Amino acid sequence: MSERVRHFDWSRNALGPIAQWPVALRLSVESVLSTHIASCLVWGPDLITIYNDAFRVILGNKPEALGRSFKDVWSEAWSAIGPIAERALAGQATFIEDFELEIDRYGRPELAYFTFCYSPVRDEHGEVVGMVDTVIETTGKMVAEALAREATNSLEKQVADRTADRNRLWMRSDALLMVARFDGGVAAVNPAWTSVLGWSEAETVGRNALAFVHPEDIPLMQQELKALEHGAVRRSGTLRYRHRDGSVRWITWTAVPGEGFIQAVGRDVTEERVQSDALRHAEDQLRQSQKMEALGQLTGGIAHDLNNMLQGIVLPLQLIRQRVAQQRYDEVGRYVDAGLASAKRAASLTQRLLAFSRRQPLDSRAMGLQAALHGLESLLKSTCGENIALQLDLPADVWNIETDAHQFDSAIINLTINARDAMPDGGQLRIAARNITLDEPLPQHGLEPGEYVHLSVTDTGTGMPQSVIQRAFDPFFTTKPIGQGTGLGLSMIYGYMRQTGGAVMLESQEGQGTVIGLYFRRAGEVADFEESLPLSDATGAKRRDSVLVVEDDETVRALAVELLKDMGFQVMQASTGNEAMALLSGALHFDLLVSDVGLPGPNGRQVADYAREKLPDIRVILMTGYAEQAAMNPRFLSPGMELLVKPFEAQALISKVQALVGHASD
Repeated sequence: MSERVRHFDWSRNALGPIAQWPVALRLSVESVLSTHIASCLVWGPDLITIYNDAFRVILGNKPEALGRSFKDVWSEAWSAIGPIAERALAGQATFIEDFELEIDRYGRPELAYFTFCYSPVRDEHGEVVGMVDTVIETTGKMVAEALAREATNSLEKQVADRTADRNRLWMRSDALLMVARFDGGVAAVNPAWTSVLGWSEAETVGRNALAFVHPEDIPLMQQELKALEHGAVRRSGTLRYRHRDGSVRWITWTAVPGEGFIQAVGRDVTEERVQSDALRHAEDQLRQSQKMEALGQLTGGIAHDLNNMLQGIVLPLQLIRQRVAQQRYDEVGRYVDAGLASAKRAASLTQRLLAFSRRQPLDSRAMGLQAALHGLESLLKSTCGENIALQLDLPADVWNIETDAHQFDSAIINLTINARDAMPDGGQLRIAARNITLDEPLPQHGLEPGEYVHLSVTDTGTGMPQSVIQRAFDPFFTTKPIGQGTGLGLSMIYGYMRQTGGAVMLESQEGQGTVIGLYFRRAGEVADFEESLPLSDATGAKRRDSVLVVEDDETVRALAVELLKDMGFQVMQASTGNEAMALLSGALHFDLLVSDVGLPGPNGRQVADYAREKLPDIRVILMTGYAEQAAMNPRFLSPGMELLVKPFEAQALISKVQALVGHASD
């Protein structure tokens, strides 16, 4: 519990950061955490709760109490314990024995008994600043006494009478034996319960069996109890139980109903689980070593490629500075082109890495497969060269697919290059498509039942050995000579296909060629999109449209504002989500919102929703370099919203703006 207190975010709590706690509070917390008796510290006017490990048993399955108001934690019983707490906070200590309370610890009211002491805590000036609740639950004792008084007429007495002749087995069995009611209340346990779990009979009988179950397994046990209550003949399973010393024990149970009770037999299988876990741990270590090898290969590849690209940006910038100082302006243009080319290669590298990890924002839309491949045909033929025959086999009735058009083009070109390199002496490359319907899922490939288009890329090249196939999708793994491949092609395609809800499969044999199969989800009709005008050097005509730019990076924000002003817009700007919402809530009218997704405070998507509430007709462009929600959720964008992936060119922003709000009127 000490660890949880240290890592709790107190800066968002009324107590503030631990470093700012007064001496009295720190000493009180240390005292509570160090004792083995169930104790809870209640501090300050907000009655903030800090408790120790032993007190967790008292809380049962209540929502986490750490840092919450003591009054809120015990709201169902506050009418009874509130006055006692008020006396303690007024300086009067109170000791009460076997106090009856109706509380809710396991999702339903229960009657419980406690012996407790509420003691005031004073600071160095003698002022009462809190109280300590020291408590022992006596429910088992009180129930046992009640059962003893009612033994003549009670069902528990009948059970005791009928099991008298089995007392020897009950007392000496190594198996855990329990008699319980259908609501989980424990009527009896044998000595093996104490030897295995540490809880005495007095601490167990009368309490709910859920109190001893690991919190994560409580729903499963509740399910089993209901099944037995509703007629199940026999139930069995393995649950985690909390030992009295705080450790966890695995118990395999078999339970049957009979005569109004549940008879259960349990066996401690903790050691067996430990041995099984040790075996799994050894396997995990082996897999981790393989992952670290791949990570080393990944980071080395990134460092090598990125340093080359940075060099291609830094040197042109330095030469531009030198040429400007020398007034040799006519040479500046080629250095600008060289720097931009390197920057685009760096952007391509980050996009490929994000694609492999399935965190790349995609602009997925319905796309005509036939039109897309025929549009690429001339480029693919020139890529293959004269000694490789390219064949497109695309049925007229092939369905449209849901995908990102740019990533699709990149994937097909990458696969064509790989096929070409695998056929140095020439051969045939066949790209074929067919409609398929999956009635059953393919979990090994992450495909759900549904309608797909299967696109295969088949070459007659050298093929791959099994050792290469196993690593073909690893980032930066390549069999090509240094300088002839980054090893990101197939890994990028793998991430891109999984992210769009499809899959990629690879089949290959040495000397017989390779088949790459791509599964795309079927899409509806392809929408028509307005083409944007090319970038002009002239300043745009003055427009009546107003734009709000929201971006926390000052440089990006300033340049976007400048570009939009050149287009003739009236532009306002904000650096955080809160600033943007303040502008949107005022009297200003905006026709277009251009916002980064990752903002301090409310994110860009939340700002867009707020803008739509205030201005239903506003158009939205969301910019992102990496945003998990935008990358993973195909429904991240609503109608009238566009996604712009960083880094982007000026023309890309202009095209998005013109597509949403049109061109300036003449």
